[in-house]
Amino acid sequence: IVIGRNGVLVADGQGSVQATQTMLDRIKTISPLPVKWYVVGSDHGDHTAGNSLLPKDIQFVVHANSLAQLRKDSAAAVAGNRPAVIVPPAAMTSDTETIDLGGISVRVRFLGRAHTGGDLMVEVPSEQILFMSEAYLNRVFPAMRSAYGAEWVRTIDRALALTNVNRFIPGHGFIEDAKVSREELVAFRESLVAVIAEVKRLKTAGLTVDQAIAQANWGPYAKWFLAEQQSPIAIRRLWTELDGASQ
Repeated sequence: IVIGRNGVLVADGQGSVQATQTMLDRIKTISPLPVKWYVVGSDHGDHTAGNSLLPKDIQFVVHANSLAQLRKDSAAAVAGNRPAVIVPPAAMTSDTETIDLGGISVRVRFLGRAHTGGDLMVEVPSEQILFMSEAYLNRVFPAMRSAYGAEWVRTIDRALALTNVNRFIPGHGFIEDAKVSREELVAFRESLVAVIAEVKRLKTAGLTVDQAIAQANWGPYAKWFLAEQQSPIAIRRLWTELDGASQ
């Protein structure tokens, strides 16, 4: 969260209404000001499923790709008689949007597709901080259910190239001090490169997807959090990407 004189900005939400209520209650212990802005860093349910509790007049900041995905998720929820998915009224119209909270400003950035099609990051220039949402998973095996592997690497490169940022905050995993946060972001980038290279190797060898899942060698990344769960998903997603079917 970022607090200014005019209100509170939330970057990413929670995965349930209960967790969202806890978040809002804790914000009240820090500031009596209203929650006025909400940045959709990731459109996945573990970041958005509690959004029905947000103030009705809240201003959403969402990328067009994420807005399109939330509309699809909403239609599927209605058809399946599941809890409603909150759909923002409109998408941002450029890749950068500056919000003045009163005494402090944030820069919402779209640096490219990564973990989703519409990953947004929140930069606080005065603090030299960049919250990267799920574009940065610290010591978490690359989660690629809806990812864009090669583009993800380039998106991280753009984040690392930002000259006014010295601390990178992940969407999952440990929050580090400035120096270590950059080192860990570089390590995460290296994990993406390694995972992509391994899937290419397996595919070039003529294996089927199931054979690749059984034979993949992840090296040190096999010990990263969620590796057993996420590695088969990564293989299937990158397989379709290599076939040109994940555009």
